[in-house]
Amino acid sequence: MEKIEVLGSTVDFFKSIENGLTTYQFDTSKCGPPDPMVNAMAGLQLLDENSQLIMINHKSPGGLFPKVEAEFDFIEDKTEDGKAKVIFTRKQNAINSTDFTQNTCSGGK
Repeated sequence: MEKIEVLGSTVDFFKSIENGLTTYQFDTSKCGPPDPMVNAMAGLQLLDENSQLIMINHKSPGGLFPKVEAEFDFIEDKTEDGKAKVIFTRKQNAINSTDFTQNTCSGGK
């Protein structure tokens, strides 16, 4: 994986390409709000039909999902050490409907 610059991010992002699929990854498991939301929104802007974004966080980013579910699919899993792992992909034929400026949580919901 190579480290890349992502506009607006506050943590390191990494990129790899395997079998034509580009994977972007970041870890906000040691960060507090609003860093997980800020970095997820920055990373989601990188996605196209041939890429995915992996987010590692200390807990499920429940406040993020409603903001992006119209445009992105996501699968939630756990890492071996119990952190939340979310894999985002862009929906086929998705309309650019996500407001990427909405990158804060409201009341920790």
